[in-house]
Amino acid sequence: MGADCGVFAAVRVGNIISVSGTTATGPDGKIVGIGDAYAQTVQTIRNIEAALGKAGATLNDVVRTRIYVTNISQWEKVGRAHGEFFGSIRPATSMVQVSSLISPEMLVEVEADAVVGE
Repeated sequence: MGADCGVFAAVRVGNIISVSGTTATGPDGKIVGIGDAYAQTVQTIRNIEAALGKAGATLNDVVRTRIYVTNISQWEKVGRAHGEFFGSIRPATSMVQVSSLISPEMLVEVEADAVVGE
């Protein structure tokens, strides 16, 4: 079953949900927080939360995140935003620098995997 959240999808197979690469796109389709890695990470995680909700999960069900950034020197801002949502959940997490994302305004993209009770 797929749950579409704008351009972001959460695919559920049994009790496993995978959220595709998600960015800081707002409800109007525009990037939120241009030039601000912290604000973009917050919006990105809110988008993940919405996609998970449509698939029957919450952020508490997340077991893994993968964070792609265009400038690794911004890792503390990205990590702080991630920690505000996942600090007590503590999913396995990776952060890597990529040369670019699909739009030059995008600084952060996050994928998430969740496991829910059946």
